[in-house]
Amino acid sequence: MSGPQHDPSLYRHRDTVPLTRALISVSDKTGLTGLVQALAASGVEIVSTGSTAKAIADAGVRVTEVSSVTGFPESLDGRVKTLHPGVHAGILADLRLASHEKQLDELGIRPFDLVVVNLYPFRETVASGAAPDAVIEQIDIGGPALVRASAKNFANVAIVVSPSRYDDIVAAAAAGGTGLEVRRGLAAEAFAHTAAYDTAVAGWFAEQIGGTGAAIAADERGTEGVSETAVPDAEPGFPATLTVSADKTATLRYGENSHQQAALYLAAEGHGIAQAVQLHGKEMSYNNYVDADAAVRAAYDFTEPAVAIIKHANPCGIAVADEGLSPELAIANAHAKAHACDPLSAFGGVIAANRTVTLAMAETVKDIFTEVLVAPAFEAEAFELLKTKKNLRLLTLPEGYGREAVELRQISGGFLAQSTDVFDGLDASTWTLATGEPADAATLADLVFAWKACRSVKSNAILLASGGASVGVGMGQVNRVDSCRLAVSRAGDRAAGSVAASDAFFPFADGLEILLEAGVTAVVQPGGSVRDEEVIATAAKAGVTMYLTGERHFFH
Repeated sequence: MSGPQHDPSLYRHRDTVPLTRALISVSDKTGLTGLVQALAASGVEIVSTGSTAKAIADAGVRVTEVSSVTGFPESLDGRVKTLHPGVHAGILADLRLASHEKQLDELGIRPFDLVVVNLYPFRETVASGAAPDAVIEQIDIGGPALVRASAKNFANVAIVVSPSRYDDIVAAAAAGGTGLEVRRGLAAEAFAHTAAYDTAVAGWFAEQIGGTGAAIAADERGTEGVSETAVPDAEPGFPATLTVSADKTATLRYGENSHQQAALYLAAEGHGIAQAVQLHGKEMSYNNYVDADAAVRAAYDFTEPAVAIIKHANPCGIAVADEGLSPELAIANAHAKAHACDPLSAFGGVIAANRTVTLAMAETVKDIFTEVLVAPAFEAEAFELLKTKKNLRLLTLPEGYGREAVELRQISGGFLAQSTDVFDGLDASTWTLATGEPADAATLADLVFAWKACRSVKSNAILLASGGASVGVGMGQVNRVDSCRLAVSRAGDRAAGSVAASDAFFPFADGLEILLEAGVTAVVQPGGSVRDEEVIATAAKAGVTMYLTGERHFFH
């Protein structure tokens, strides 16, 4: 349905619009007193609603209740306040058109040239754990209508949705009004504001009806030697329309390469690396954020003290602390073990710890060139020592760090969405012993560690481990044989007596044979290959223990 059409010759030019009459209705009253006092000093008439009108009056500023404009009282517990032609005609009238000006005169309606509105705290209410009925009451109706109407009519109306813009409006009032480009920019911000708000509401409704985070029906087996079978008529567990909203918080120096532009956007409900606070060091780069996210993902797969060192989005060392150590020494021990995996690659790496960085850990880090160190917190002495490295970026994660239930990836022309790969109560007792003797407690602990750590390695992934630490990592190869060779070559003599994890099944026995020749004593892998019998027979002939998990953990 198209809107009304007008002859362009009928439009009169308007650039600077004086501020004479404002409608103000805000949930967030930050900076309100200063704004209304300055507007009143500039001779701006103020119309307002409910608690906002009371706050304006309490600030000693004359205010007209919106009910005096509409001739209708606020009703239904405040659900109906501004939804009235007396308000919206005054906002939507295009005063570049003589016909609109004439109609306002005939209707006895005065126009608004400034609207200041921010919306009910819907996201904050959801985050508080409020009951559904309480959340529903925080779905703003009149507010978005005011914002969108004002933004549509930016040729005549300045719309302000954030207290951060109040100083600009005060300056404009004193200077004689708002310019066209200023109003256009405010309108763009306003539409983004309501879009983000609607996204939050849509997301909450999707969660209420199970539209996100639901299990995805799919065959768990891979593509190497076996076909994947789709489940007929499976409900994928995602809403029909995907809405994404994030606020730009930083323009980065450049992107993945120096000729690419980049920016950082924050998801409103996020508690991840994007929300981390930088305490020290150079400005974060695009690649720093990517690697820091990978490092945190790896470290936080473990409940015990753990450290991950990442280079180009792949681990060059992951380790958990030895048992029985004090908190002061445990995280330092985990870092030392992770660094020992591949000291050459760790040079210029990104480190994540899932515990507070202690002085002992800081002392193991300070002499190693490191780009980023991210952790939940830093001891005061550790921070003082590390900040002597002027370029080392030190970040603290937000409280309640966690990954989103659904992951998105942009592809040309659209997006892919999938439920996040998580270990939900990993239980090795559910593994199938395919060959060999059951692993003793120490070996089984290393197999569990290797299986968890392997998930952070880009496919095809092979990870060798010993004593709760990676000793060799083969990642990102186009065949599993090369990944096995890479893991063994990086482990060197440490491969003998280690255990191995493979993120997907061995399509042939050749990759496994490389591990066995290097002295690997136990293996954990998903199984599911059409040649499983051949692979298992090879392990049995060598007398090694092999467990099958029944699930894979590709990471592309």
